[in-house]
Amino acid sequence: MAAGAAVFICSAAVLGALLLNEETAFDPEVVITDALDAQHHPITVQKHELTVAEWNRCHAARACSLELTVRRKGREADYPATGVNWIDIQEYITWINQQSRKTYRLPTSQEWLALAHEVLPEEPEPLFDDPLLEWANSYRTEPASPRTLKPIGSFSATRAGVMDLDGSVWEWTSDCYDPDFSNNRCPAFYVGGEHMAAIPVFTRDPARGGCAVGSPPAHLGLRLVVAS
Repeated sequence: MAAGAAVFICSAAVLGALLLNEETAFDPEVVITDALDAQHHPITVQKHELTVAEWNRCHAARACSLELTVRRKGREADYPATGVNWIDIQEYITWINQQSRKTYRLPTSQEWLALAHEVLPEEPEPLFDDPLLEWANSYRTEPASPRTLKPIGSFSATRAGVMDLDGSVWEWTSDCYDPDFSNNRCPAFYVGGEHMAAIPVFTRDPARGGCAVGSPPAHLGLRLVVAS
């Protein structure tokens, strides 16, 4: 009888835990793409960039130290989360992987390029061959680079339905600019946008520091992939 009671109590506890996980689980909208990861598996990625509302769920749970706001009149669910640095994002990833049924991570720079290649503009021929004038080559493309922060879904979509990879939010990747550094010691990581740019880990506002070549990012945000 005691053993039976123990089985009942344990079963009830397990059922309660499952119900709790079902109620608190949080998974963003994702799509499966034709792009492949390093293991040649299709990349499953967030359809949209992470939104302010999604980020602030982490802050409300006291797992993310940074709270975000929408500068313009609009809903938090409609605007991408921006003004986040690489350190902030690690807090978010730790939290969502505790809340989700899946495991999420940042894409590598090669994965990001594979996801975005069909919507990114082709690189024009350089104006100058002299490496000392490399900075001047960006002037041809700068007017075409979107700068205004807009609601999610305002830019192009890939055939798989991934939105805004060519928009004004440049997205953090998991790749250190120098492969000789471990991620724990890396001072700057690549972000994907009009081109790949190395951005210091503590940078939230790219206007105050960022890439040395080409037009700087307008905004820094993120889009997660599902770990295979």
